[in-house]
Amino acid sequence: QEKIDMSTYPVESIRNFSIIAHVDHGKSTLADRLLEITGAISKTGRNKQVLDKLQVERERGITVKAQSASLFYHHEGINYLLNLIDTPGHVDFSYEVSRSLSACQGVILVVDANEGIQAQTVANFYLAFEAQLAIIPVINKIDLKNADPERVEKQIEKLFDIPTDECLRISAKQGTNVEKVLQKVIEKIPPPQCNTADPLKALVFDSSFDHYRGVVANVALFGGEIQKGHKIMSAHTKKRYEVHEVGILTPDEQPTHKLYAGQVGYLIAGMKEVTEAQIGDTLFWYKQPVEPLPGFKSAKPMVFAGMYPIDQTEYNNLKSALERLTLNDSSVTVHRDSSLALGAGWRLGFLGLLHMEVFNQRLEQEYNMSVILTAPTVPYKAVLSSAKLIKEYGKEEITIINPAQFPDKLSVSEYLEPTVLGTIVTPHEYIGRIITLCQDRRAVQKDMLYIDENRVMLKYLFPLNEIVVDFYDALKSLSSGYASFDYEDAGYQAADLIKMDILLNGNPVEELATIIHNDKAYATGKVLCERLKEAIPRQLFEIAIQAAIGKKIIARETLKPYRKNVVAKCYGGDITRRMKLLKRQAEGKRLMRKIGNVDVPRDAFIRVLKRGPDK
Repeated sequence: QEKIDMSTYPVESIRNFSIIAHVDHGKSTLADRLLEITGAISKTGRNKQVLDKLQVERERGITVKAQSASLFYHHEGINYLLNLIDTPGHVDFSYEVSRSLSACQGVILVVDANEGIQAQTVANFYLAFEAQLAIIPVINKIDLKNADPERVEKQIEKLFDIPTDECLRISAKQGTNVEKVLQKVIEKIPPPQCNTADPLKALVFDSSFDHYRGVVANVALFGGEIQKGHKIMSAHTKKRYEVHEVGILTPDEQPTHKLYAGQVGYLIAGMKEVTEAQIGDTLFWYKQPVEPLPGFKSAKPMVFAGMYPIDQTEYNNLKSALERLTLNDSSVTVHRDSSLALGAGWRLGFLGLLHMEVFNQRLEQEYNMSVILTAPTVPYKAVLSSAKLIKEYGKEEITIINPAQFPDKLSVSEYLEPTVLGTIVTPHEYIGRIITLCQDRRAVQKDMLYIDENRVMLKYLFPLNEIVVDFYDALKSLSSGYASFDYEDAGYQAADLIKMDILLNGNPVEELATIIHNDKAYATGKVLCERLKEAIPRQLFEIAIQAAIGKKIIARETLKPYRKNVVAKCYGGDITRRMKLLKRQAEGKRLMRKIGNVDVPRDAFIRVLKRGPDK
């Protein structure tokens, strides 16, 4: 295979851009057409979302990982090198988007001509706007019969202050006007500001693990050049490596002799450990240290869930699978954790529910690991008031991830819960139902804006634990799928939180304790008790399943005992005979209940702790 000479593409003829949009507005399809036009892939009818390589992306039809590709394009006598990054659209993966934008100088903002502007369009636009990138608005899907590009142009003008004559109308599926997008990219987006004469400076913006070659790091060069045999050093780990191979991704890896400033490619340098290629790290030539690039602010996990191997013997295999997967998906945080019922495992922090599901699915598909995931929780904080506890923790404000560590009310001046600022974009006919839904979830309305005559943008302050499980599903079903939702972190606020214990015959069960808001305690307690009643097998004595807050019992279910029919031998005779036998049985059961203890089988825990579909 002939290696490409990259020196023929000076900095002036390089354009780095990414495609951003709401879910399902056609980012990956547009990327396919761009790849076809520039000859990176052959034109066949089979090219559907070529850049979505993971199995989970294929199955769900969504993009999870940002993928990059280098395109060669000849325009007005000059050969251009265009580096395209296709980004995901879901709110859970906005971290991927912000990372991709750091390697770009401009973006293509895709809007569906049918749906118009949706919540994620707004969020991604502001990400690009804050990074001061050139923005090219593109209206996609004009081939649909309900498409209304004029309306969408007005929305773009009203919300983003982009004049309507700048919008390109295309159909990515049929390839209409896609050439114009490339021409616009070359005209509108500035080349990267860097120089080949500078010392080497490369930003690692993504990495993956290959069984044979170790870690493959995706890099954007901000200065200098790099080739096989160079000795490089990492600013993060201070380790030294020798470069084995450099190249570009024309979706597939294509080795080259060198990479120059302003180009985006991959590099393999014999990094053996998965932790060595930190995303956001700076690589430089070991003789010429440079000021490291600012990197990325690490993603804030919004949802925590416990992950345990189904069989404890699988613990080590799961550990290595987790390490490799977290290298590829650096926004997951991992803490060791153990539970009396489920054994040793981890507490994982995710950016959202979809992220958690996708992560679980990737573990199953790519590493053949099946695991138990407990119900998702969010991190709370407590401001301590007792001097003894402050001394013990070393600080006044502590974060509580596990309900077992929840401090007592007497030693705490206030509890804090995380909040998010949610943006909902919806057709106005659903507005009544959506406001009711938000009020049920203890949300506070912040803003309401009509984007055009039939679209409304609502802003609400939500407590995170209210939206973490099923808010999105409820919103979609209320609005027939038309409303879109996006959220961003909004800090902590004081809340009336309590710890709810589950008691079996008066003994608390550690694993089932939950932290919950006072208003919701009764309903949740009732649901948990009912679920346990179905999950625990009946015994020879009565079991009382209770939900308690402190000493106060708020819900109870009774699991009836098995009993022998002691009056079967009585036929006729006096009633006192029957009463005597039944009384004797009742006394025996009472004695049994005193000495019998309830063993909750492991699968009962799994059934109760797992996210139930009946929520």
